[in-house]
Amino acid sequence: MKLTFKIAKTELRNLFYSPVAWFLAIAFMVQCGYFYTNALYGTAKWQDLLLRNRPDFKDFGPVSLTNRIFLDRDGIFTIALQNLFLFVPLLTMGLISREINNGTIKLLYSSPVKIRQIVLGKYLAIMLYNLLLLLIVGTFMVAGAFNIRSVDYGLLLSAAVGFYLLVCTYSAIGLFMSSLTTYQIVSAIGSFILIFVLSRIGGLWQKIDFVRDLTWFLSLSGRTGKMLEGLLISRDIIYFVVIVYMFLAFTLLKLGGARESKPWYVKARGYAVVMVVALGIGYLSSRPMFTGYWDLTATQDNTIHPNTQQIIKELGKEPMEVTLYTNMTGNGVDRGLPENRNAYLSGLWDPYIRFKPDIKFNYVYYYDYDSSIDGGALRKNFPRKSVKQIAEQLADVYDVNLSRFQTPQAIHKKIDLLPENYRLVMQLKYKGQTTFLRTYDDNIFWPFEQHVAASLKRLLQAKMPKILFVTGDLERSVYKNGEREYSLHTIAKGFRFSLMNLGFDADSISLNTSNIPPDVTALVLADPKTALSDTALAKIKQYIDQGGNMLILGEPGKQQMLNPLLQQLGVQLMDGILVEPSKDEMPHMVTPYITPAGSNLADERELLQLRKRVDTLKVLMPGATAIAYASQGAFTINRLLMTTGKTWLKAGKLVTDSVPPVYSPEEGDIKGAFPTAIALTRQVKDRQQRIIVCSDADLLSNLRQGGGFLGRALYSWLDEGKFPIYTPKPDPKDNKLKVTSAGVKTLQTVFVWVLPALMLLLGAILLIRRKRK
Repeated sequence: MKLTFKIAKTELRNLFYSPVAWFLAIAFMVQCGYFYTNALYGTAKWQDLLLRNRPDFKDFGPVSLTNRIFLDRDGIFTIALQNLFLFVPLLTMGLISREINNGTIKLLYSSPVKIRQIVLGKYLAIMLYNLLLLLIVGTFMVAGAFNIRSVDYGLLLSAAVGFYLLVCTYSAIGLFMSSLTTYQIVSAIGSFILIFVLSRIGGLWQKIDFVRDLTWFLSLSGRTGKMLEGLLISRDIIYFVVIVYMFLAFTLLKLGGARESKPWYVKARGYAVVMVVALGIGYLSSRPMFTGYWDLTATQDNTIHPNTQQIIKELGKEPMEVTLYTNMTGNGVDRGLPENRNAYLSGLWDPYIRFKPDIKFNYVYYYDYDSSIDGGALRKNFPRKSVKQIAEQLADVYDVNLSRFQTPQAIHKKIDLLPENYRLVMQLKYKGQTTFLRTYDDNIFWPFEQHVAASLKRLLQAKMPKILFVTGDLERSVYKNGEREYSLHTIAKGFRFSLMNLGFDADSISLNTSNIPPDVTALVLADPKTALSDTALAKIKQYIDQGGNMLILGEPGKQQMLNPLLQQLGVQLMDGILVEPSKDEMPHMVTPYITPAGSNLADERELLQLRKRVDTLKVLMPGATAIAYASQGAFTINRLLMTTGKTWLKAGKLVTDSVPPVYSPEEGDIKGAFPTAIALTRQVKDRQQRIIVCSDADLLSNLRQGGGFLGRALYSWLDEGKFPIYTPKPDPKDNKLKVTSAGVKTLQTVFVWVLPALMLLLGAILLIRRKRK
């Protein structure tokens, strides 16, 4: 080992006696200084502006400034990792080729020094130089600790580990390329090419099952991605170690082979053995049962929520299967093809495999089509073609073999996927129970954590929360797609925020012919346009008396349809319509604000943020009336939505497409702040009864996306917060700077000009003194 360290010391001295090493260090310092202060300056300018103009400004809320300044697209770590391949080959190009070119390699061979000592010594020298680059980056990490409040040290540490492992890997590649030629420039170019190949090899031969995992493992691309997000994964760390081992071994074999006269196939065997060992280690280390995870972020951003962890814990050690069904003629086919399989596993399932490594993944490919899905649009693009002929042409486009895809007849014998519209879908199976985990018609496509959690919960629970919508009196329908109907937020399988995809079962019920089942979670009565029959009214009253939860939604002009029922609750929809004149909207478009009680309905992201600030949050209600209620009654009543004092309740007819209406107390108009949604609660035996009354049924319409976050919050509150399964992350604490824009300007001068100048001066002095000697 003494000889190894002696060689490393000599090589390190040679590096610092070379202008190249100093030039690269200075260039790296300038690059890091520029991008750090540039990102810091923009944020500091905004903070200064907000502090001057908003006395209530506290911080940037859910924004991690550590992430923004260090890891954004123009962040210091992102830029440094992108440009590393330009620096390292220039450092390593002469490590061995210089010895060969100068003839000093023969002196080393004749000395009592082993080849492995030479290789390890030179590589150790480069590793020590890489520590200088890490020290430069560390300078800005220390600066970040002083410039950012509660900086996320774990995130920076993880990113620093990824940086150092990557630069050491590039160095091993450069060392090997340096052993192949006597020309340093050729060595540098060879290193560039090899790094490029290793960065792109993950996309090669992904259609071939046997080769897919091997090329994916060898790929450099994305290996530091998780580390830059604050997550250390054992397989990624082992990957870098294995790649370093592989290229150091290649270097030993090359230098050793130059001294030995052996047939080419004997030498090739050595390289093959090294490759096999490396791939074997890589394959074993990437198996889920051998993979370890360490989330270093302060808010555990890379770890699934404890709610989801608990669900997975309930699954126990029983095996679970996930089958991905990919239809050649369906939506999302490109994401389900074999070449995207590894991206599918790492991007979607890796956080769950971490807690349940025994998940088995299956893949089924088929082709099928039904014109009811898209109204025959596909056939219009392929006139007079059969489903098989369409699939053959699409297979040619995707460059896949259609023989791997099952025919419609074959897939029908196994499963009926027409209800899923033959799109890309996952089926989860556990203890004989099955459920679907869907993909969605938006740019994100894949399910969120709360969708996965809801699907897993379906495997564990015999019954899911059931929401029944009353029908029979022209109420809003959960089966119609019209803009005023309710299908989107209830049973739409392609909409990620529908009740069906969040863990609820939604259905309709006619109270004239059916009784309300005892296991219903909540009953919804949405805008009946005719008077409820005595039968329906009696059943609803009995349901309420027994403690059933309910959501009642009315509309202006039809108060008389609901008031007989609401009278039982001590609530009435007042006559007239609320008016709120504005510059942009029609006068009946009112914007009530969410009250503190409304903000506590559920853990929706918008409501969580509302609880933490003094500001208000308004929602648009396209036509509402005021709600009157008795303060003394059986129910405790909380107002969820309130209009401001600028609104008034217009008693007469409102014309919305003419001149703005005028407040007229003579005609019976009432001005003031009115509730438009209220929550009623009371204790019935051992449970709390929950009822919501809202004076605008359009709030949950298809046109209004089912009410968005507020609509989901209403259903969550009725289900006592069990569903949807919320997975909120705590707000980062590193959301405010401790430096002003003027201070950043000073830092910019120091980091971009002063420190590089000092480094240049030190290098110049050292090189001049060396030359004089």
